[in-house]
Amino acid sequence: MSIQLNQLNQYWTDIYFYLHYPHVDKITHQAVRILQLLDKHSDAGINEVAKVLKISHNTASEHVKRLIEKNYIVKERSGEDQRRVILRLTGLGSDVLYRNTSLDDQKLSKVLDQLSQEEKIIIEKAFQTLSEVAKKCTF
Repeated sequence: MSIQLNQLNQYWTDIYFYLHYPHVDKITHQAVRILQLLDKHSDAGINEVAKVLKISHNTASEHVKRLIEKNYIVKERSGEDQRRVILRLTGLGSDVLYRNTSLDDQKLSKVLDQLSQEEKIIIEKAFQTLSEVAKKCTF
C-alpha cells in the first residue's frame, strides 16, 4: 500500500482542525515555533532560535525578549559554560505551548471512545513510529 502524501497531510489537517484547543492566547506563529524549539531542545539559545527560524540574531533576540516579557520563557546560564545563555520554558510557557500545538484532551478522548481497542493500538503505534522516525531525520 502506497501512502499518498497529500492524503496523509489532509488527514493530519482534518485531525488538527477538529480536535485542537480553542485559540485563546494572543501569540504569533513564530512565537509558537520558538516555544516548540525550547520544548524539544533543552540547550537552545538565541543562536539556535535564529537558525531554526531562519531569521537574524537580532530578530530572534527581539522575539525572545517579547516571550520573556510575557513570562513564557526565561534565560539561564549554562551549567557547563557560564558564558552561554540557555532559554527555558516557564510553566506558563509550557501551558501556552500545549494549548497552541496539542489536541484537546476531551475532544480526543471522545473520538477515541468510538474506536475499538484494536483500532486504538494501531493508531498509537502509527503515531509512535512517525514520531520516532521524525526525531531521527535530519532536514
